[in-house]
Amino acid sequence: MSGWRAKFGFMIPCTDTVLESDAYRIVPNGVSVHFTRMMLREVTPEALQEMAMEIEKAAMLLYMAEVDVIAFGCTSGSLIMGPEYDKDIIKRILSIAPKVKATTTATAVINALNELDLKRIVVLTPYINEVNEKEKEFLEAHNFNVLNIKGLGISKDVEISKVSPESIYRLAKAINIPEADGIFISCTNFRSTEIIDVLEKDLKKPIVTSNQATIWDMLKKANIKDEIEGFGKLMKRL
Repeated sequence: MSGWRAKFGFMIPCTDTVLESDAYRIVPNGVSVHFTRMMLREVTPEALQEMAMEIEKAAMLLYMAEVDVIAFGCTSGSLIMGPEYDKDIIKRILSIAPKVKATTTATAVINALNELDLKRIVVLTPYINEVNEKEKEFLEAHNFNVLNIKGLGISKDVEISKVSPESIYRLAKAINIPEADGIFISCTNFRSTEIIDVLEKDLKKPIVTSNQATIWDMLKKANIKDEIEGFGKLMKRL
């Protein structure tokens, strides 16, 4: 039987082609992953708010599949309206799917940073400045000190997935500073999962990425405690 330990449901932007492959790569035996999509035309505050209009429909589609945990799998989309916006999204999911456990990528990132005690961070994103400013405000509202945030200025989500892991690795090394406790690499459509382990080894500090944190948070909610190798220190803290 598929998902005999747990079934994970992901609500993702229609342009996201990375979170699916990352989820299949990371989840342990017995956990199945299931996806539904929401329309996202570009990564701007206006388009992200428009995408949020599909939350209830997407939640219902996953609820009908009898998943155990639902995640709103979009980092910027779950923080764009301020510090409590992720909690509002979770409430909206649970209003449609009351028997599941729910999270968002922004929620998961906050939980992951706290789990690793990363209070002073640098942040790498593919976003435009307007979205970066919202992300910085969100993180600082949750008591993290953002020492540096660097975006690539990409507004077309489909273009984000085309940034190579090698480029992300070099960019993360470039923004790192000695004072930072760790690095957060934002966006579920960014191919950062592939370089977590080597980046942690080279920089000697923890790395949190959007997809890694989302899946970790879902595993926690499903009470699955496998120690997963190959995806950073966080995945060994279940």
